Amino acid sequence: MSAKAEGWVEAFLEMMAVERAAAANTLRAYEKDLEDARGFLGRSGNDLDAADAEAIEAYFQDLGARGLSPATAARRRSAVRQFYRFALGEGWRADDPSRRVVAPKAGRPLPKVLSRAEIDALLAAAAEKDGAQGLRLSCIIELLYASGLRISELLALPLSALARDPAFLMVKGKGGKERLAPLNDAARAAVKAYLEGRLQFLPKGQKDSPWLYPSRGKGGRLTARRVSQLLEDAAIAAGIDREKVSPHVLRHAFATHLLEGGADLRVIQTLLGHADIGTTQIYTHVAGEHLAEVVRTKHPLGRKD
Repeated sequence: MSAKAEGWVEAFLEMMAVERAAAANTLRAYEKDLEDARGFLGRSGNDLDAADAEAIEAYFQDLGARGLSPATAARRRSAVRQFYRFALGEGWRADDPSRRVVAPKAGRPLPKVLSRAEIDALLAAAAEKDGAQGLRLSCIIELLYASGLRISELLALPLSALARDPAFLMVKGKGGKERLAPLNDAARAAVKAYLEGRLQFLPKGQKDSPWLYPSRGKGGRLTARRVSQLLEDAAIAAGIDREKVSPHVLRHAFATHLLEGGADLRVIQTLLGHADIGTTQIYTHVAGEHLAEVVRTKHPLGRKD
């Protein structure tokens, strides 16, 4: 590898640290990304200081061919582009070989989704927890799955929103927009059971809290991080990959299972609180196999009588 390129990379990282106040993790990521590019270029006896546009284009194409996630590939392209902009600005190069290369548009990643059997296993694991802890976790899972709530919306729920056993919740979502979120019988039963032991989670000496999910922590209510930890523990107990389970995954399961059941995409958009139908359309890809089976078995031309 070229000593000149090594010096340029060191100078680039120093600039990112001093002038842009990049965090240590960010600097390590940039260093790793540029090392990856140098490793590829080095196979043909090249390096960042002397690479031409064809070499950089080949590297960008290689990123796609490796099967990297769109986010990782995009980050590595960005690191190379920023490096060359810096080298051009310093006068070390008279051109930017990354400028003419058009990066492919990053596809929106498909959301992780739990099957209905995995949802049942998760609820069973929550029910096995002792006392109020189990009741609270069951209530969290049931509400997220039954209503498609964002975790921020769930934790912002006041006690008054569920005190009278409603069939719907009035939720304030992104941008302060309000929407109705449904509650099925299972979720309502879980809420009722949890409310009987809710006072056990109040801070010491406090008689009550305005929050549905109070906590003894500094904020006085349950945090998203703690909910994620509880869900991971339940996933492990249920024999499910813990990386596959999160509050947002339960929201995805809500939408996907509705679509599989025949719900209209516009209805799902409303229930999720999406401003753009394009955001909701990703679930048509997730549920595609199921929908294809529906067409094969239900459409007149798909049936073999």
